[in-house]
Amino acid sequence: MGHSFDPDVLLERPLMATLSTIGPSGPCNAPVWYVWEDNALWMLGSDTGSSVRRLREDPRCAVEIVDYQNAAGILLHLGFRGSASIEPSCPARFRRLLSRYLDPEEASWNPWFIETVARMDDPDNRWIRLAPESTFTNNVSYFRSGPNLAWP
Repeated sequence: MGHSFDPDVLLERPLMATLSTIGPSGPCNAPVWYVWEDNALWMLGSDTGSSVRRLREDPRCAVEIVDYQNAAGILLHLGFRGSASIEPSCPARFRRLLSRYLDPEEASWNPWFIETVARMDDPDNRWIRLAPESTFTNNVSYFRSGPNLAWP
């Protein structure tokens, strides 16, 4: 018996999302960073990565984003369902994603992380793009307070 909320509340924040895909051995989940642009969720992938491989075989997927703050009594859940596409690398979007999660000032980024993990110039980089076919929000931020929401 939750309440709906504006998805932008979570989409504009640097939270973790969970990407769920289907593979030959069944369902698989992966934590992902994301950006919301052009009415689509954009998640990093790799041409050789398992999520991209599974989505090429079966593009159906789900994404869940949750803001859970136990002490404050906040529990917001945003779910997307649809078919994803695999898109080419876009260094400008990659930079926006890193700015979102690391810091807007690139000078503060950890050089080791950028050079060995988040290589913007890697030719294998791909984007997983999900323009949701369905969206679900559920605000159950009353689990500590009772019927009064802990979050508006």
